[in-house]
Amino acid sequence: MRTWPGEHRVAVGLSGGVDSSLTAALLVEAGWQVEGLTLWLMSGKGACCAEGLVDAAAICEELGVPHHVVDFRDHFKAQIVDFLVEGYAAGVTPLPCSRCNREVKFGPMLQWAEAERGIGRLATGHYARVRHGAVSDNGRHQLLRGLDSQKDQSYFLYDLPQEVLGRLVFPLGELTKADTRLEAERHGLRTAKKPESQDLCLADHHGSMKAFLDAYLPPRPGEIVLVDGTVVGEHDGIEHFTIGQRKGLGVAWREPLHVVRLDGAMNQVVVAPRAEAARAGAVVGAVNWVSVPPPEDPIEVAVQVRYRSAPERALLTPLPATDADRAAQRPHRVQLTFAEEQFSITPAQAAVFYDGEVLLGGGLIQADPAPATGPHQ
Repeated sequence: MRTWPGEHRVAVGLSGGVDSSLTAALLVEAGWQVEGLTLWLMSGKGACCAEGLVDAAAICEELGVPHHVVDFRDHFKAQIVDFLVEGYAAGVTPLPCSRCNREVKFGPMLQWAEAERGIGRLATGHYARVRHGAVSDNGRHQLLRGLDSQKDQSYFLYDLPQEVLGRLVFPLGELTKADTRLEAERHGLRTAKKPESQDLCLADHHGSMKAFLDAYLPPRPGEIVLVDGTVVGEHDGIEHFTIGQRKGLGVAWREPLHVVRLDGAMNQVVVAPRAEAARAGAVVGAVNWVSVPPPEDPIEVAVQVRYRSAPERALLTPLPATDADRAAQRPHRVQLTFAEEQFSITPAQAAVFYDGEVLLGGGLIQADPAPATGPHQ
């Protein structure tokens, strides 16, 4: 941090947790001019917006740096809450965290810091790394996995544009979570032993994801059906199910069933035995190419289709953009053909492409995956 090129003024995104607290402490220790920045995203109970605000302010007071709280509640509701509710109502399982990083946190936080404080860099407590354009092979800022494979958060950062990546600082990218706890104790931070949230902030805020959805969507009971339409059970709302789910279906059948589709128009949860649930591929749209230019020819990649899923080998083939893609200024689409069939390919979730530790790009699974036709060799 001491040898970082350019001006050493930085806004630190502070949530009130140990990761962001240590980020601020390490930068202060390295001689940076630090100002804390906390987004007020929700009112009332919730770790990120009640206790978190208090802890963030206290950390800044301990470190002797300014602290700013910015009211982003309306923006967060429009970009994340409404987005989630609309998606679940339509029968998809949206991914809010990467959208929040792009539309609520990184870009808008940088804009606020520059406009209000004249600060052009932002640091956060994410476990990821950036290799800046001056030293990368292709002149682009490259996004890398964090060294702690159990905490790597690059998956949720795939949608950040180059102009944002070039202004980010991730001091924890080289640390493990255990290192972070030890360093926080060494600095005497009040958050050193603070429990880590395991859920989406909205789930924390409402008590559970089910409670959040129930607060915004009316009860919509419907049928659980096999692919051929045979009714095998009932559900209390398709928003409470996810592709690949096996447990908790409440269906008695001669063999285990998996959710293979959520039909918003028919308000049905479609299930099938495991042998019929596999998919050989997926179409991914709204692709953001991060560390490399958009490829023109097929390439081999490792793909994560969930945050906690293991990378899977796949052939990535570029596809022509649709009119809708071009209108949304997200013209990059690809076809993924997996080396081994997959069981949790979920529309509206992210598929993120890697080459070793380098995050190449990622996008949203847009269409129902292709039926299984055998693995790619």
